[in-house]
Amino acid sequence: MTDEPNRSTTADATADATVEAPTDFTHGITDAVVDSLRGTADPRLRELLGALTRHLHDFVRETEPTMAEWERAIGFLTATGQRCTDTRQEFILLSDVLGVSMLVETLGGHRDPGATESTVLGPFHLTRSPIRALGANIDLVGRGEPCVVSGRVLGKGGTPLPGAVLDVWQADSEGYYDVQQPDVQPAGNGRGLFTADADGRFWFRTCVPSPYPIPTDGPVGELLRATARHPYRPAHIHFIASAEGHAPVTTHIFVAGSDYLDSDAVFAVKKSLVQDFTETDDPSLAREFGLPNPFRHARFDLVLEPE
Repeated sequence: MTDEPNRSTTADATADATVEAPTDFTHGITDAVVDSLRGTADPRLRELLGALTRHLHDFVRETEPTMAEWERAIGFLTATGQRCTDTRQEFILLSDVLGVSMLVETLGGHRDPGATESTVLGPFHLTRSPIRALGANIDLVGRGEPCVVSGRVLGKGGTPLPGAVLDVWQADSEGYYDVQQPDVQPAGNGRGLFTADADGRFWFRTCVPSPYPIPTDGPVGELLRATARHPYRPAHIHFIASAEGHAPVTTHIFVAGSDYLDSDAVFAVKKSLVQDFTETDDPSLAREFGLPNPFRHARFDLVLEPE
């Protein structure tokens, strides 16, 4: 007799190796990539890239995309980058509609109780807001319902913050930002950089904002249509408030009663940020603000936490 190995045993061993090899390789490549990051000088960058690698590889193992699907995904991201311009940030828009912007903002916004809650920056904070005097009108088109927005910038315990800076921007009454309609709206329409007075007070005139759709003529719009989602945001005004010795806050105020408060396309609504734009019938106050009577008035305070 010869010492020929048992063929069935050899075949079984080969089959076992064939089954196990892909699993060993797919996890091994993850370890190899993470290990390749050991020389990264910045420890936070090393942590972020390592976590990204592990989660991205886990996603691929879980979903097992075909090469065609992976190429389509890369094409989508390429198109997203190509759609970005000096006045439009499609990647921020993508981050917004996937809820990532809001998640990052919320996790990073560990604020004192009573401090104004933060929300997303949005894709249209791309140009420098013009410096304006308190009480100025940022509605340069004059098509919407006139209103005044007023309040105070406060610190911990309600202490006024004199000289606080407020960067304000909003869409016009038809739902477009100035950078979306450079041939229709004057540059800086709906924008203003204000400095609070000695008592931390601010006020400016504008129009009541309206709900509007985020841009859908690019890859993000394609994604929304593929997932049967609407593109609308509730009516709002953006703010960045800052003051010396305090952490700045990026936030909105949302118009109470607006459509889409419960289904904001970018998941940015927080109840504390919903404000009444009250109809006010007060001729003397209207004259003080330089508005026709009656008018709408939104009153609220922005509270910053210590830096």
